[in-house]
Amino acid sequence: PLARQVIEHANEIMGFPRHLSQHVGGFVITRDRLDEVVPIVKTAMDERKMVEWDKDDLDAVKILKVDVLALGMLTCLKRAFTLLTQHYPDARDAYGRPYVLASLPEEDGRVYDMICRADTLGVFQIESRAQMSMLPRLRPRAFYDLVIEVAIVRPGPIQGDMVHPYLRRRQGKEQAEYPKPELEQILGKTLGVPLFQEQAMKIAIVAGGFRPGEADELRRAMATFKR
Repeated sequence: PLARQVIEHANEIMGFPRHLSQHVGGFVITRDRLDEVVPIVKTAMDERKMVEWDKDDLDAVKILKVDVLALGMLTCLKRAFTLLTQHYPDARDAYGRPYVLASLPEEDGRVYDMICRADTLGVFQIESRAQMSMLPRLRPRAFYDLVIEVAIVRPGPIQGDMVHPYLRRRQGKEQAEYPKPELEQILGKTLGVPLFQEQAMKIAIVAGGFRPGEADELRRAMATFKR
């Protein structure tokens, strides 16, 4: 029957890629001619071609891929310093020079007051709705707090139920716990909650006896794990 054929064919193509997408900042580097090593296809744009394999295929055969990304926020920062010089010519650093990124005062309490109020529209990394929702709860007061803020609002910590334990410990409602004394050195800054891939690698080395190369393989497996 036609219905059975449709179901059989549907099962055959189940899991096939729906379409090919292009990573605009991914560059593949090979020792020999690229077209002799990997399959290359044309794109919709004239004079542009792309490698047909994805990053996992390239990694499997040990081909180097480099991501070259651009941040529009860097342009905004440059314009901000230009406007600062134009409109506030008397604004100078401790040496009497116009401000640059490296000479801005660090850890300004008024800046963190704004961040704690989630007044961060247009602020790189912490302007999304999810970040703005977390800021009043985490209440960053130092740069490393912002590092944790950016890391904690991600699928891994959220799905791993790491957000609420960290917040409770940060707010003093719960004591930080370490299964082994050696782990306190690794997890101390994050109050016993693993939030970074580097922490997972160090835990594997210290608690699991992994070699550094094996720990890196574990990190890769965790990054590509799919239920």
